[in-house]
Amino acid sequence: MPLEATTSPAGDRFRPFDTDLDQTRALAVLREAVAGADDGELFLERRRSESLVLDDMRIRSAGFDAGEGFGLRAVRGEVAGYAHSTHLTENALTRAAATARLAVGAGGGILAAPPSGTNTRLYPDTDPILDAGFLVKIDTLRAIDDYLRGLDARVVQVSASLSASLQEVVILRPEGGLLSDIRPMSRLNISVIVEQDGRRETGTAGGGGRAGLAALLEGDHWQAQAREALRIAIVNLAAEPAPAGVLDVVLGPGWPGILLHEAVGHGLEGDFNRKKTSAFAGLMGQRVAAPGVTVLDDGTLPGRRGSINIDDEGTPSARNVLIEDGILVGLMQDRQNARLMGVAATGNGRRESYAHTPMPRMTNTYMLAGKADPAALVADLRDGIYAVGFGGGQVDITNGKFVFSCTEAYRVKNGKIGAPVKGATLIGDGPTALKNVRGIGNDMALDPGMGNCGKAGQWVPVGVGQPSLLIGGLTVGGNA
Repeated sequence: MPLEATTSPAGDRFRPFDTDLDQTRALAVLREAVAGADDGELFLERRRSESLVLDDMRIRSAGFDAGEGFGLRAVRGEVAGYAHSTHLTENALTRAAATARLAVGAGGGILAAPPSGTNTRLYPDTDPILDAGFLVKIDTLRAIDDYLRGLDARVVQVSASLSASLQEVVILRPEGGLLSDIRPMSRLNISVIVEQDGRRETGTAGGGGRAGLAALLEGDHWQAQAREALRIAIVNLAAEPAPAGVLDVVLGPGWPGILLHEAVGHGLEGDFNRKKTSAFAGLMGQRVAAPGVTVLDDGTLPGRRGSINIDDEGTPSARNVLIEDGILVGLMQDRQNARLMGVAATGNGRRESYAHTPMPRMTNTYMLAGKADPAALVADLRDGIYAVGFGGGQVDITNGKFVFSCTEAYRVKNGKIGAPVKGATLIGDGPTALKNVRGIGNDMALDPGMGNCGKAGQWVPVGVGQPSLLIGGLTVGGNA
């Protein structure tokens, strides 16, 4: 179906110092707020988002949201004063500065050097909401429903959603630097329920990234996603109860990297290590994983969901090596924790919105490929599980203990993939799991663009990835 392509008009860009605030006065207020502080900034944001949801042949919801505001921060040592407002006025800014100033106290700090500039552009700056007309989006969702019902008579329910957003940020630094980023995001998600002999199962597929909606609305793309969701649902129709016990596990490539993100990634964020609440605290330079395990956090991958041109403090994103050949070599840092730990910021200072303070957060976290044939890793399993898809999970940062549910997994005996299993959960701890990696596939893949990460009540988009991995001795929770 034809798409109504358009771009956001140049005159509609977020320029708060042209339309709402005087930049010279704003800088003076900011400098007064951070006088005697170690750091601080004025973060201004405008965000627009649209979402449409089809459920069981009906458009269940269609929403559009828009908002803007600022947050002003002053940092002294471990303390940060922060105030925010939806009013882009000098009066609101002055009141916010007085509140943030409370964290500075008598002063005595030395203002940290500003972040370096960058001209890197990892994604387009067009508005994905305007990539296609509203009716085109509605028609696409209905076409997905019709397509799936026509593929298989066992389909009893289809849910599909489209979402697009544009976040525009402007950061004013106390030394006078002005930085900006325009961040598009789009996503298509498809879920299907099938029924056979009174049994119902679900399959889900989708993804997106920092790009427009146009590619997601192409028939070849959404049809492939619809077939994948249907395939997973049909696989689960034949699933047997999962076994329980300590088993060797092969994780598939791509999205299973969510386990790496939760069980390892959060533990390598600077704040948890500075406060010594991470299972990896104090282990810099030591072996924390099996030889061959190299883990990166990389915000510079073009178009990926977790990528950012600059972080929310103005530091350019970077390709940061965290674990190299099993040795802990780096952490993810924002400016405050980097300064307190005597290291450089890594471009990982992120926040959900202007109403939140930045903190060390992941971008795209993944493990590099090894040399093993993925099929050989499965063939090495005498009695275990081959886990391809994951749902939700939980992790305790202090010890790395995790619990993850599998959405697609198979029993393996004597190297042969058998029946799919239902209800499998993987239980372990990140440091031990890393050391028990016995094989690393040559098939590293990134996830399709579906990750959101929560920390301290804030949510940000992220990416994950990994090759196939053979991990020995994970506890599998099941019902068989």
